[in-house]
Order: sequence, then C-alpha cells, then structure tokens
Amino acid sequence: MISKIFDISSRSLSVYRRALEVTSHNIANANNPAFSRQRVLFEADISDLNSGIVWGNGVKIGDVVRVKDFLVEAHLRESNSKYYDNSRQGQLINNIESFFSEPGDQGLSNLFSEFFNSFDELASSPNSLSLRNSVINSARNISAKLSSINSSFERLKSDIKNEFNNQVQEINTLLQQIHQVNKELFSNNYKGLAVNDLLDKRDDLISQLSQIVNINVTIDKNNLATISIGGALAVDGLHSAEFVAVEENGQIELQLKNSNIPIILNGGNLNALAQVYSNKIPEYKKNLDSLINAFVDSLNQIHSQGYTITVPPQTGINFFESYSNGQLTINEEIINNPSMIAVSSNGDSGNGDLALQIAGLRDSQIVNGSTLIDAYSTLVNKIANDSVLQNNYAQANFLVLSQLEDQKNSISGVSIDEEMTNVLKFQRSYEASAKLITVADEMIKTILEMV
Repeated sequence: MISKIFDISSRSLSVYRRALEVTSHNIANANNPAFSRQRVLFEADISDLNSGIVWGNGVKIGDVVRVKDFLVEAHLRESNSKYYDNSRQGQLINNIESFFSEPGDQGLSNLFSEFFNSFDELASSPNSLSLRNSVINSARNISAKLSSINSSFERLKSDIKNEFNNQVQEINTLLQQIHQVNKELFSNNYKGLAVNDLLDKRDDLISQLSQIVNINVTIDKNNLATISIGGALAVDGLHSAEFVAVEENGQIELQLKNSNIPIILNGGNLNALAQVYSNKIPEYKKNLDSLINAFVDSLNQIHSQGYTITVPPQTGINFFESYSNGQLTINEEIINNPSMIAVSSNGDSGNGDLALQIAGLRDSQIVNGSTLIDAYSTLVNKIANDSVLQNNYAQANFLVLSQLEDQKNSISGVSIDEEMTNVLKFQRSYEASAKLITVADEMIKTILEMV
C-alpha cells in the first residue's frame, strides 16, 4: 500500500498548489474594486473499498467559489439607482437656480423693484426725459434678464437631450457586453472552465447599468443573468435589446427600438434627466411665463389708458408689445421716443397719475391672488427647495450606499492579512505532502534493501 501513500501525497501536492494559486490570485486583485474574493472548498476524495476495508484517497478541490452576499448586491443596485437619480436631479436643479441670480443685483426681484421705482420717480416729474429714459432702461434690464433665463433653459434642455442620448447609447453598449459575458459563461460552464472572473466582470457591468437606469436582475441555475429595464426585457442568455431616446410633445422618453411603448423610469441618471427635461423645466417656465404675462397685461391695461406728452397727446398705447417664447418686447415707439410713455390720466403733460398706478402694481395682487414679487419669490423658493430636497435625498442614499459598500467589502473584499495566513497554511500542507512522498520513497528503499 506504499503506492497509495504516493497517490494520496501527489494528489495533495496538486490540491495545495492550486489553493496557493487561488490565494495568489486574491492577493493580486486586492485593489481591484470589481473583484470578489475566491475561496477553495476542500473535500475528501471518494474512498475505496478493498478487501472489506475502506481506504481513503486524500483530499480534492470541490469548488472554487466567490464569496458574495447576493442580497447586499441587490440592495446596492437599488441604492445606486436612487443615489444617481437624486444626485443628478439636484445638480441640474441647482444649475437652474443659478439662472435667476437670486439674491443679487441682477435678479428679477431687484430689477422689478427698480422698474416700479422708476415709475414712482416719473410720477413726480412726468415731463423729465431722463426719468423716462430711466423707465425704458429698467424695462430693458427686465427684458434682458428674462431673455437670459429663457435662453439658459433652452441651452440646458439641449444639453440634457444630448446627455440623455449618450446615456441611452451607454445602456445599449452595456447590454451588449453583458450579453457577451452571458454567452462566455454558458460556454465555460459547458466546457468545465473557470467562470468566477467572468461573473465579477458581469457584476461590474450590471452595477454600471444600475447607475444609469432602474433595473431588475435575476440569475438562473446556469449563472446567466436576465435583466429588465422598467419592465421591458433588456438582456438574457439569448439576446440583448436595443433602446432609443424619443422626444414627443416636450417629453423625452426611453423606448425599445421599433416600439412605441415608453419605458417606466424611476431611478438612475436617465430618470433624473427625463424628470428635469419633461417636468421640472416646463413647470418652472410655465410659472415664470404666468407671472410675466400677468405683469405685462396689468401694466399695459393701465398704460393704454394714459396720454403721451407728444403733440398732440396720444392714448391707447401699450408699453410692452408682447411676451412670447421667453422674449419680453418693449414697444418700439417708446424706445425710439420716450415721450410716448403714457402716464397722464387727462392729457395734461404735467399729470403723472398713471405712473403712480403703475408703481402701485408692486403691491397689487395681480398674479393669482399674489403680488408680482411674492409670486416670483414663490417660484424661486420652489426651485431652491426642489434642489435642497434632491440633494438631501442624495446624501441620505449616499450614506446607505456607503454602508452597503462597506458591508460588501467586508464580505467580498480581499484581506491581505487573511490571505497571507492562508499562504502559510497551504504552504505547510504542501510541504507536509512533499514530506510524505519522501517518507514513502524511503520505505520503498528499505524494502528493496531487504530483498
């Protein structure tokens, strides 16, 4: 039975050499965030029954497994989608908040105050061309600021649309890569080849995908991943879908190619872009347009009743021509001739009654039961609160994400100290197996010398 010792010892050498290779692989990937620690599962080899006696056959490697907590992984994907959604929305809305320059000299709140003050001053000296020019300049400042705000909105929408398209292309690329890994996993499983590193690669791709869009992931018995996006099948072991960005009626959506059914987004960067593009910006613009239209209508209603200081005096003139597509247009006649500003209530050039009425619009409830400044402040506060809310959500989700990452690293991360302990343990076992071979060899020599 000395040959049995040789057989068991040589098998043991092979097993512990493989165990040292796995440990070396772990150590080499200690700083790879996408790597999951691998563990060797040792098993006793199947014993033999010979002459009624059970003879052991030593050790074998049952499997080399990744150390993973799949529940933690699922929570990580969900938290990823929430964090990147809130974080991106917070960034975009914070950008919108900066358009209004509040509080500050260039904010509409201050510009409206200067405008009403200019009419208040004109009321005391209605014939003063310098004060009339001051009114025009203050109106121009409001017009320029509104143009700047609305241009910024359009520029942001264009940037969001481009980013949305780029993110959709990134989704398609990730799905193709995941599908390719699925195919390689199936092939390796069939051939009995190692799959752990491929599984790590796929997990990393899925993590990247969860940052962009909300996903649902299931793994079958063959380790193949099936992923759906917003309820639509995106990839499985047989194929990967292709998605496109579609804009209709001011709404930007994610759709399956050659399908009119929109995907339900509720997480990730893509949802943040869609929410701001399709909902937030239209809401803010609608509120802004509403208060400016109320301002223009109320002012023109008073101004059109007044008389100019031209000879002869004229009436029925609007101060603003229009407010359309984000552009506030001042009456060209007034710009060319400040005398066309109509603030006299009776045609007397020294009368400035209507200038006082226009200045009084500052305190009049002309916007849905609120003053112009209050309605504008409500809009600015709404934008600021939305930004704060999304940033607070992002911070809360970041804490959850950090805790889950720490939990994942404690389970799947490589500990150099632990791996070095394994190196020493496997090395000793390897040396002991080699020593057994030496002992068996000496036993054979002893027997041969006795012959």
